[in-house]
Amino acid sequence: MIRLTELRLPIDHAPEDLEVAICKKLAILAKDLIRYEVFKRSYDARKNNILSFIYTLDLSVKDEEAVLKRLAHDPHIRLSPDTRYHFVAHFDSHIKPQSALRPVVIGFGPCGIFAALTLAQMGLKPIVLERGKPVRERTQDTWGLWRKKILNPESNVQFGEGGAGTFSDGKLWSQVKDPKFHGRKVLQEFVKAGAPEEILYVSKPHIGTFRLVGVVEKMRKEIIELGGEVRFGQKVTGFEISNHVLQGIHLESGDFLEADHVVLALGHSARDTFATLHDAGVYMEAKPFSVGFRIEHPQSLIDRTRLGPHAGNPLIGAADYKLVHHAKNGRSVYSFCMCPGGTVVAATSESNRVVTNGMSQYSRNERNANAGIVVGITPDDFPGGPLAGIEFQRQIESKAFTLGGSNYEAPGQLVGDFLQGKTSTEFGSVIPSYKPGVHLTDLAESLPAYAIEAIREAIPAFEKKIKGFSMHDAVLTGVETRTSSPLQIKRGPNYQSVNTQGLYPAGEGAGYAGGIMSAGIDGIKVAEAIARFASHPASRLDLNIIQSTLAQVASIRPAFNAPGRTIVCNPIEWGIGYHGNALSI
Repeated sequence: MIRLTELRLPIDHAPEDLEVAICKKLAILAKDLIRYEVFKRSYDARKNNILSFIYTLDLSVKDEEAVLKRLAHDPHIRLSPDTRYHFVAHFDSHIKPQSALRPVVIGFGPCGIFAALTLAQMGLKPIVLERGKPVRERTQDTWGLWRKKILNPESNVQFGEGGAGTFSDGKLWSQVKDPKFHGRKVLQEFVKAGAPEEILYVSKPHIGTFRLVGVVEKMRKEIIELGGEVRFGQKVTGFEISNHVLQGIHLESGDFLEADHVVLALGHSARDTFATLHDAGVYMEAKPFSVGFRIEHPQSLIDRTRLGPHAGNPLIGAADYKLVHHAKNGRSVYSFCMCPGGTVVAATSESNRVVTNGMSQYSRNERNANAGIVVGITPDDFPGGPLAGIEFQRQIESKAFTLGGSNYEAPGQLVGDFLQGKTSTEFGSVIPSYKPGVHLTDLAESLPAYAIEAIREAIPAFEKKIKGFSMHDAVLTGVETRTSSPLQIKRGPNYQSVNTQGLYPAGEGAGYAGGIMSAGIDGIKVAEAIARFASHPASRLDLNIIQSTLAQVASIRPAFNAPGRTIVCNPIEWGIGYHGNALSI
């Protein structure tokens, strides 16, 4: 097939115009075009008065080789790449994995779902442990917080089947490098499970919360039909590790599950499990993340500014935006998880804390647009080891709970008042969407001074890019703290923990993804790593090598672990890497 890129047509073009444009571009007759399919359709909103669709197409023509040779000078006409997914292994009654133990996946968010699904499709029959509830029961618990101010710490926006991605905008795009087209498999699996087929070709695909519920259920069903298990209400409380080799998992029920290949698809809010892993000596490091607020504007304002005369066009839908500002104090401020036509939701997973996030449905037809306006921070802002970022988040979330009235209402402020340093007393034209409610106050107390300073500088700067962004009546709702994981559980080239064989840190919680698409891709990659090991196991970790290595670096690197525990260095930083499953220097 031929891949044709950068084919532009007016937004309002007729369906038959696409075929005409293809034939014109290739200089062929209509009868020579066998078939075509849209691989991607996007638009460029930088000049909204002349908005056009930009197509990437895969097509079959008569005498394909001659056409490619004739147009070899055109960079937009090339042979189509192979975007099909190829399994790295397959196990059945004749081909057995090397280990008698089934792989275990902890967490059933986007990463865990795709790790488990891929493992099941390869015949490895995974066991999934999810601390929360099935997605429909979880939905009821989530509404319990939104409508009745009752939080279930084990079943909420963060925990339960589908993960945090289920109660989000359902965005399905990412900027991660994907040379093997794993993202294509993610989209295809979603469509197979009931997602709209258009996600396969629109430039910024999304599903939305209500549709994701049914999609997630169908994917769970397939995993089970292929021999996997999904166990809900299974909270992991301990990891049995001997000589740096994983032996199994302890559960809150008191049960012990023997396991030698475990995917850690925890999500970025599994704070207690992070602490458990840290106590077990699994190597991890603090990493940068961001904190800030959600901001709400009328969606009509964003549509007019971004799309001009094309605002309201159903083929385009609600407009989004992406903004970045580098403040004078050295902080970066940017829009995060922008949700067109969506709502701001209560996203805490811990009692007496307030956390916000954005969510929208597939239709994106709510009155307001919302996005996180967040400030980048680094471990220098929260010294103290790999778990220090969690405590930093908790302090901000607890303060927000107090400022909001100590009843899970969120603290809020009009943008105009925030810029002037005045406490807001009443809402204007923009009514905030956060449930159970927004308590007007002064948000300057909710974040560190450097973050407030940077956001106050950024909002007027964003006004220059989106007219009306700094409108007085726009609403800020605090706080956004869980933009990404505050730590990274380090892994080697074989996707296993750098100091614990059999443990596969994955997804957003482990610090290797940011969003549904990248988390799904990472889940697939980790599943592939387990399958490769099951097909061709390498030697076990040499304990003597590990001990001697740790002894060498212990005096060099400051301890990240508690006093009295073995100091664990990042092997990769010191020229130590995994080869197969053997640690070598």
